[in-house]
Amino acid sequence: MEANVETPFGIVHCNMKGVAKGNRPVILTYHDIGLNYKTCFSNLFDHKDMQEITQYFSVCHVNAPGQEEDASTIPTGFTYPSMDQLSETIPLVLQHFNIKSIIGMAVGAGAYILAQFALIHPELVEGLVLININAQAEDWMDWASHKISGWTHHVPDMIISHLFGNEEIHKNHDRIAAFRHHVLKRINQRNLELFVKSYNSRRNLHVERPPPGANFCVSTLKCPSLLVVGDSSPAVAAVVDFNSRMNPTKTTLLKMADCGGLPQDDQPAKLAEAFKYFIQGLGYMPAVRMTRLSCSRTVSGSSSLSQDAVQGNNSPVEKQHRHSHSNVSMDNDSGSSAELSLLRRTHPDQVSC
Repeated sequence: MEANVETPFGIVHCNMKGVAKGNRPVILTYHDIGLNYKTCFSNLFDHKDMQEITQYFSVCHVNAPGQEEDASTIPTGFTYPSMDQLSETIPLVLQHFNIKSIIGMAVGAGAYILAQFALIHPELVEGLVLININAQAEDWMDWASHKISGWTHHVPDMIISHLFGNEEIHKNHDRIAAFRHHVLKRINQRNLELFVKSYNSRRNLHVERPPPGANFCVSTLKCPSLLVVGDSSPAVAAVVDFNSRMNPTKTTLLKMADCGGLPQDDQPAKLAEAFKYFIQGLGYMPAVRMTRLSCSRTVSGSSSLSQDAVQGNNSPVEKQHRHSHSNVSMDNDSGSSAELSLLRRTHPDQVSC
């Protein structure tokens, strides 16, 4: 169901698949700059391995104002919302569709928006899958170069360098050319420029790692979180930095091997399977056998993507949150029949898979 949700910060176009069911959360997605929900998530959610999940959960795809297909040009004089203000539109989307809570999945700018939303409304977020998140304000030199160079001419190049690593840009010419054509011809350029400016004007996302044994509150995400990045993504350093600021008992860092800047597009089967583990760790889905993830070496560590989580109770009332900090690397052996089995340890380190 397509719907336009009116907010104080503009009209938010959404696509709701299914109906919110009782106390079960809805999967809510948010896209990156240069994308909308279709171009960002269609390859993942259309994949057969996601069908088991979407049969169990309703899905709400959210577009930033003016970024949907065939969007009208945002009027001159309209102040485009900041990243913080975009996060404030989410409660109105939930209210519109009668959604009680969400499991968020978002990329880049969308990941920043949902993380900010989760900081302000932790009671509404049961889990977050954040792909390519950069929680830090843009570097001053980058900001200055954009101002001096002029925005319109460089927006496509800026977006491509934001989404794709140098290796992809220099080797995969057809894909980059197709994406550049999409940015130039399929997205309203005025609206896109405003969204990019908003993202590049973001402030530091205030997240602190709780000190061990601390008895005072810090600003941190309360929900279990899965941080995802491709090993050749330009966002690797930013995601690793964000992971260092997160609560180690609730966070898993998933670095996908042989994967570029768009894991949900490059390796949808692997990401879908990791998402299943994450959801089962929240206590919702019945145990199913995983076949795409293989584990080649365990140093020490723990993860929400564990066999304990797979076999956990799937009742929302009796959810068991078995989340602890780890770094997970996924190989590219999609034909492997081995399941990902990660041991829970007292002192988490790293698991390579």
